[in-house]
Amino acid sequence: MRVGEREILLLGTAHVSQESIDAVRAAIEREPLDGVCVELDTRRRAALEAGQRFESLDLREVLRQRQVPSLLVTLLLAGFQRRIGSELGVAPGSELLEAVRAAEARDIPVALVDRDVGITLRRAWAAMSWRTRFQFVVMLLASLFADDEISEDDLRELRRGDVLNRVIGELGEAFPGLKRVLIDERDRYLCERIRRAPGDRVLAVVGAGHVAGIEAELARDGPVDLEALDAAPPRRRGVAAVGWAVPVLILGALVAIGVREGAAAAQDGALYWILANGVPAAVGAAGALGHPLTVLVSFCAAPLTSLTPVIGAGYVAAFAQTYVRPPRVSELVNAVDDASHWRRWWQSRLLRILLVFVLTTLGSMLGTFVGGAELLRRLA
Repeated sequence: MRVGEREILLLGTAHVSQESIDAVRAAIEREPLDGVCVELDTRRRAALEAGQRFESLDLREVLRQRQVPSLLVTLLLAGFQRRIGSELGVAPGSELLEAVRAAEARDIPVALVDRDVGITLRRAWAAMSWRTRFQFVVMLLASLFADDEISEDDLRELRRGDVLNRVIGELGEAFPGLKRVLIDERDRYLCERIRRAPGDRVLAVVGAGHVAGIEAELARDGPVDLEALDAAPPRRRGVAAVGWAVPVLILGALVAIGVREGAAAAQDGALYWILANGVPAAVGAAGALGHPLTVLVSFCAAPLTSLTPVIGAGYVAAFAQTYVRPPRVSELVNAVDDASHWRRWWQSRLLRILLVFVLTTLGSMLGTFVGGAELLRRLA
């Protein structure tokens, strides 16, 4: 389509399609181009060129920055794409790498026009409520471990505009916050980066689901605030308030019980709080087949971490598991493939660390609810 005096060619692809690889190569070899824009950021390009491996993953840094949920979603999404790609004999994102290589082989400037994947995942996670996050992860797990086969004909049908628009519409109805970040925001972001790319005749290689949105944004020809779209999501004030309200409520209840019924009653309440938090967290760590030291750490940490929003029991347990059972290099290499098989979540040291985080967190949340409810009942 023409944008002012420039011509922008949009090529929509499926990220696990041999047909898309061939189409990208043919377009770059056939068309006289001044530039090629690719739906990649620097980190995703490096990951694709390295075979989407996790050898350079600094798990301790992930834990320190509290980015485990983003890592989990990344693994699940990558595993889902890898499963589809293995059925078709095509690695996910191969057509994007083909666009980069074909353009560089012809000395055509390449622009990576996608938003940093870390920012996108953080904004997507922040855009969903806790209930929606749970529904999304369950849906992702169900699709990841499903046995349905996906053929090239299925992908070709999916790339048809009407089918794809219906799929995106259904996504928007089920997860409006997710669609806003993954589709709508990135449509605007990709459009503005493409618009700013140099050259009078530019080919943009993007996922088929973005074509309609980018065309609409290009036709609108209005400025897009890239700085706002690149910003990390702010911490929700309500979440912070609830995080501090829980310890204030629990400690206040223990003090009130002590004043009204004596120190012995307060000690009984404190013991109940410790057991109500520690036991479910320890059971969660044990259910993930965590190391005995991890189970002990989970039991000791949960009653304390539940009284502060700074760090959760799941992170403490994951740190302990990482220390006593660090992941092997082979497990980092095969992380995406292992994530596609549910049994390997208990066999792989890397995935077991993530499983320890999830199950210990769930146990601690359950213990906080049960323990808090009992203390309030005693107070009442």
